[in-house]
Amino acid sequence: MKTKLILLALIVFLSTSLTFSQDQDKGKAAFAILGGVNFQNLNGKNYNGDKLENEMIIGYHAGVNVLLPLAPQFYFQPGLLFSTKGATNSYGSLTGTFKLSYVELPLNFVYRAPLGNGKIMVGFGPYVGYAIGGKAELVLGDLSAEEDIVFQNTIETGDPLLTAYFKPLDVGGNIFVAYEMAGGIFLQLNTQLGLVKINPQDMRISDDKSSVKNTGFGVSLGYRF
Repeated sequence: MKTKLILLALIVFLSTSLTFSQDQDKGKAAFAILGGVNFQNLNGKNYNGDKLENEMIIGYHAGVNVLLPLAPQFYFQPGLLFSTKGATNSYGSLTGTFKLSYVELPLNFVYRAPLGNGKIMVGFGPYVGYAIGGKAELVLGDLSAEEDIVFQNTIETGDPLLTAYFKPLDVGGNIFVAYEMAGGIFLQLNTQLGLVKINPQDMRISDDKSSVKNTGFGVSLGYRF
């Protein structure tokens, strides 16, 4: 009985909040398109457990999102993005660059309030990404080679040694702050922190201590309508 009362109170609270927020926002969702630049890296440890010494690469992102009112000035913002990530590393005269392409689903909770002639937005939440392609490029002096990255969860003992492998699934967290002008144009600064390893388990190494995660930040320009 107590559980039923709690559930009923929760339903009433949510219904009241949604109704009030829809009155405040005239019951309309606010859609947006956006795109921008990524500054990404692959951080973590190599197979010996030593810290990776990678450098950032510049990528890009583009997509859409929608603001759904939950309560006055509070929103749920799901989205869909295409985003490129990766890193570069140098060993003497040899340079390796890894570029990964993801389709991402960010699920953010947003505070949006008037500020000046526009609105300030602060958001956070998880994201889920799935790799749909990638390239690995090696450069040694005037020589260069490029190949497709292979996405799989485990590297078997018989798999090729010189192929670059990553897991397709990436999960992490978003934090962003944005300013939206009265006309709907907004500028957004965001950061992402990968929470799961994207390097496969390597069965060719008896004591593999590697752990690779996506990290980075970006700048977006968008329009909300």
